[in-house]
Amino acid sequence: MKRLFLLLALASMAFAQQQQQELDAYRRVLMDFGGLIQYGSDDAELGLHHDPDRVVFLGDEITERWPGFLTGKHYVNRGITRQTTAQMLVRFRQDVIDLEPKVVVIEAGTNDLASVMGPSSEGTMAENFMSMVELAKAHGIRVVLASVTPVCDCFQPMTQRRPAGKIISLNIWLKNYAAQSGLVYVDYYSALVQNRAMNKNLTVDGFIPNAAGYRLMEPLVQHAIELVQQERP
Repeated sequence: MKRLFLLLALASMAFAQQQQQELDAYRRVLMDFGGLIQYGSDDAELGLHHDPDRVVFLGDEITERWPGFLTGKHYVNRGITRQTTAQMLVRFRQDVIDLEPKVVVIEAGTNDLASVMGPSSEGTMAENFMSMVELAKAHGIRVVLASVTPVCDCFQPMTQRRPAGKIISLNIWLKNYAAQSGLVYVDYYSALVQNRAMNKNLTVDGFIPNAAGYRLMEPLVQHAIELVQQERP
């Protein structure tokens, strides 16, 4: 009986801690919806040093937690955990345009699908993607548009908030929009998926890729960047 009470107490503490983390995250959003604070100082310093081959990776936690690959070279990681397309649009000028990159890789949408910041329609997501692309083009920045990555229930429930059908539908739209707009599309989804869900051997928690998953993604985006760099201005 004592052990049962102990387990219940530990579970309650863990739940309370999770709830507190959620509240802290929402407080930060209320104070800085676009997440401009996170990279503001770094952007100001980086903007002083022009790099004609700079590539900015704009995204959510899939980008932010990418180990190793986005350090060095000419790559700049501008991923922020839990962000939606609306938030990325707010910081697009600071975290992308002001850095004067040659290429921007836009990876977004999974948190819109999960309604992290409230319900988000396909139309709203599409408008946010199109606005970011139009801003990039207006400033001579070439665009790589990335697919949304799959999820699985291998370790914890994930597909209820990010249903496979919605991920597939958004990826079809992203691929078609890229083709119609002269963008390069990079398909992370196909590299990571197994039976419409994330391959459990390629993820740490059913959502974030593990080292093996990221290693599959790296040559894909590298090739996409090379393709877009070869395009005529």
